[in-house]
Amino acid sequence: MTGLTELRIMLVDDHSLFLEGLQNLLSSEGIPVVGTAHDGYAALAQARQVKPDVILMDIHMPRCDGLAATRLIKAELPEIKIVMLTMSENDEDLFEAVRSGASGYLIKSLDADDFFDYLEDLQAGHPPFSPGLAEKILKAFAGKAGQPTGETANGEADCPEAAHLSPRQMQILTLVAQGQTYRQISGTLNIAERTVKYHMGEILECLHLQSRAQVIAYAARMGFSRSEE
Repeated sequence: MTGLTELRIMLVDDHSLFLEGLQNLLSSEGIPVVGTAHDGYAALAQARQVKPDVILMDIHMPRCDGLAATRLIKAELPEIKIVMLTMSENDEDLFEAVRSGASGYLIKSLDADDFFDYLEDLQAGHPPFSPGLAEKILKAFAGKAGQPTGETANGEADCPEAAHLSPRQMQILTLVAQGQTYRQISGTLNIAERTVKYHMGEILECLHLQSRAQVIAYAARMGFSRSEE
């Protein structure tokens, strides 16, 4: 967890008790909290001043909610990574967060060890989603995608970027598309979790994508979400 001490985090939540508890949890591990705010407008003003690396943002807040705040902050300060940290498991909140530019979506009920694991994922360039949420994004995109464009004669999607992926990377892309977490993929393929994360970084670069959510959407469009019997 040593690397996380270099991560400058800002917290946004309208519940003071939760905000204080989260700040204490991060501080106890030496992770600097550079600012706090209780609504979206205050978050934007604070972000302008302290320019954090990461904002952990609640969704439902007065005056300006977390989704609107995410859009405002990403429009002005696109380099800041915003992760929704919320009680809401509502699909519309999840999808709107991704559309607004959020780099991840975590449910507040997660335990501390998993929370820090997700922060490490984020720092390594792998956007975090609580279990099951990536699969929801996949299903939504798969439902909207319809017939992939540019199909070959045998009906398979023509995706030239994917042709540059190694067989191992194709396996990982398929499992991500099926909603598996990095930990689950590690167990399925019997490889180290850090190896999965490394390959995901290579997949993002090869496909010219920025986030795990975009990888899931791409994989759904290209048909990788279909389980191989």
